[in-house]
Amino acid sequence: MAEPTLQQIFGEHATQTATTLTIAKSDLAITGLTASATNTAESLMSAIILLASKYLNEENQQTNADIQITIAPGFDTLVNRNNQTYRQRSYTVEFQKVDTTSTIDPNDY
Repeated sequence: MAEPTLQQIFGEHATQTATTLTIAKSDLAITGLTASATNTAESLMSAIILLASKYLNEENQQTNADIQITIAPGFDTLVNRNNQTYRQRSYTVEFQKVDTTSTIDPNDY
């Protein structure tokens, strides 16, 4: 198989140049994001993680050995912070590469 494409990970309108990555908010709507001029950085990050997890998962990795990053939902827990109870949803991001060094270098993926 081939390396996952920008569109498979970030949506059909994703593009890049030598200096920018562009992700269309309309492509993030599938995750539940309502696009606006005032989306928070955290809402955008969570939408990107949720969108990427639709393709970067262990099931797809089974059929495409070029997938080296997987994102999997974990467990929900309740945590207390500032006298308030929060639902904490965990996702696990795993980076796999041939074992030559113990550091993460984005250029390896």
